[in-house]
Amino acid sequence: MTLTLYYHPLASFCHKVLIALYENATSFRGVVVDLADEGSSAELLSFWPVGKFPLLRDERRNQTVPETSIIIEYLARYYPGPVPLLPEDPELALQARLWDRFFDLYVSTPMAKIVTDRLRPSGENDAVGVAEARQLLNRAYAVAERQIERRLWAIGDTFSLADCAAAPALFYAAIVLPFSPTHPKLAAYFERLLTRPAVARTIAEARPYFPMFPLREQIPARFLSAAP
Repeated sequence: MTLTLYYHPLASFCHKVLIALYENATSFRGVVVDLADEGSSAELLSFWPVGKFPLLRDERRNQTVPETSIIIEYLARYYPGPVPLLPEDPELALQARLWDRFFDLYVSTPMAKIVTDRLRPSGENDAVGVAEARQLLNRAYAVAERQIERRLWAIGDTFSLADCAAAPALFYAAIVLPFSPTHPKLAAYFERLLTRPAVARTIAEARPYFPMFPLREQIPARFLSAAP
């Protein structure tokens, strides 16, 4: 197999790349990595000593590709499929990159802060940091609500890189901070994301790992036993 993806089925940023791969039915070999296990993570570290996943390895081109947005652009350039996740129009491409970064930085990042705080030892929790993360998420929801107001997908009528970022970001963010009644367009957008077969498949593959999620008791029941 030419392409190998080092990833974990529970990780939000891994979901982003899986969605891109599934959208275009791109053939790849998946290697699930447990970063806490030296044996499991050794191969990943041999290619990318930073030790972060997802990581794409392309044996045909002898290329190691880290970072989610770069992986998806790499796939679009060298392994294009029927769904052009990065628009050909330069202006739309800039918008796709902008909203990709928006969902990564202002939704996924504060969400991760809230989730990982649950893993801190008792007495070492960062209450101030969690409160700031919740405030940032609320602001991000409001910005996304305005962006989605008259759009089918994040940047318009076509599914793009930005939506690959949005789906896992909103999936986990809505667990830690559910959408309020002031975010009806965002909530409807999230439901549209769930109808994408690539998104539904990614969530289904993560389901066996949900017991490992630090806030597993907050996962909506509809995600626990059947595809959304």
